[in-house]
Amino acid sequence: MRSTKVIRAAKIGYIVMSLFFCALGALMIAKHDLSVSLIGITAGVMLIAFGLVKLVGYFTKDLYRLAFQFDLAFGLTLIVVGAIVLMNPDHAMNFLCLVIGIAIMADALLKLQTAIDAKRFGLPKWWLILALAVVAGAVGAAVAFRPTQSARILTALLGVSMLSEGALNLSVALCAVKIIRHQQPDVIECEYEVKERKD
Repeated sequence: MRSTKVIRAAKIGYIVMSLFFCALGALMIAKHDLSVSLIGITAGVMLIAFGLVKLVGYFTKDLYRLAFQFDLAFGLTLIVVGAIVLMNPDHAMNFLCLVIGIAIMADALLKLQTAIDAKRFGLPKWWLILALAVVAGAVGAAVAFRPTQSARILTALLGVSMLSEGALNLSVALCAVKIIRHQQPDVIECEYEVKERKD
């Protein structure tokens, strides 16, 4: 039997980080006057933490293999992006919007495939993942292309992108990660005998 502790820890980590993204997004929407430095440091730390959670998730083997299937490359990408943001927390809002917008767009595109695969598996909530991936991708694109130079509007838009990204990953964790207490390993070992044929 395979232990479910690591899978459960990865799922909980996914949920917790998704809720943090939602909370940060809501805060940025409500308070447009947050300093760029504070936003940069907070976003950088959260991106690195979520990248680590994604790496842990990739090396677990949940039942459907949907939620974490792209998380090796994307987890490493988030860690790199988070480190870049932390090294430049005082830079203009345009820099933060570009790197975070691109990261959210990339994650949304990957989650589109997750939704399609979830439909093939017969998961009933695949449409929720699909819908949130479309929303997150559209908002991420808007953030990356910066339709305005107003710092207050960009802060709110960045908040919406964080909120949509958090909701997307929360839906994936809740809908596509299945933990079974007595989950069997991938390879079933068995003993058998080969009898020589006598002519």
